[in-house]
Amino acid sequence: MTPERQERIKNVLNYRQPDLTVVMENVHDPHNISAVMRTCDAVGIQELYILNTVIARHDKFGKKSSASAAGWLTIHHFDNTEACIKAIRSKYSKIYATHLGEQAHSLYELNLTEPVALVFGNEHAGVTAECLQHCDGNFIIPQVGMVRSLNISVACAVSLYEAYRQREKAGFYSGSPRLDATRRANLASQWGMHEE
Repeated sequence: MTPERQERIKNVLNYRQPDLTVVMENVHDPHNISAVMRTCDAVGIQELYILNTVIARHDKFGKKSSASAAGWLTIHHFDNTEACIKAIRSKYSKIYATHLGEQAHSLYELNLTEPVALVFGNEHAGVTAECLQHCDGNFIIPQVGMVRSLNISVACAVSLYEAYRQREKAGFYSGSPRLDATRRANLASQWGMHEE
């Protein structure tokens, strides 16, 4: 590995956010999943959860939309909601789902500097009732158009860049590592073997 690549890997790892994640529940289109992966990598998310309870597990993702982002992320696959939520609760204190319900808050009212998981549901049916019952709240992205919905990858990007904005303001992207040294070393080793 060249010194330049080592330095790039080190710099990227210094911005990883161990207390921010995304959960995609029953997302059908692998290109949507891949686009979400690309955004996760862009804002420094390391761990991503894919929950498939009504559709088959995706093992391949759209290469064009992900730009191989899957290779830089730690992806957790689940086919059981309770097991997935248990794993998330062990690392994140809040779980918020995108859901247009009576108790939904604006994305911009959420505190996204705390350890948080954001849940995005199926392109047609949204987040399931089973998953919603485990969440700490629902949020919406304010919209004033006729359609009143965004593609999942766009909704995720908007949400994650609001998290980025809040976290940058709080100093979370100062370049001082937030991942522990062992985790950084393990990832640097794995990444050193990846092709770009």
